[in-house]
Amino acid sequence: MRPSFVELLPDLLELLVFGLGSAALSVAGAYIERFALLTIEHGNLGFGAWAVVMGAAVLYFAYLIGTDKFRPKLRDVRSALAQA
Repeated sequence: MRPSFVELLPDLLELLVFGLGSAALSVAGAYIERFALLTIEHGNLGFGAWAVVMGAAVLYFAYLIGTDKFRPKLRDVRSALAQA
């Protein structure tokens, strides 16, 4: 039996949250890395190095959400939609 939209709504909402979260963290990480590069170029090596580490951590969390949460949920939703 094909699942109804109401049955898939929680999964779709979770998929949306994980997707938007991963995208937002990716943008934030890229912005932090750009800020770190500009800070290092202006001569503040200590603060720039700290910002590089923070930007890398944010990008890593974005990657983890994308691979550990978003992908499996997407696979589940696709399989639920493919059921006949």
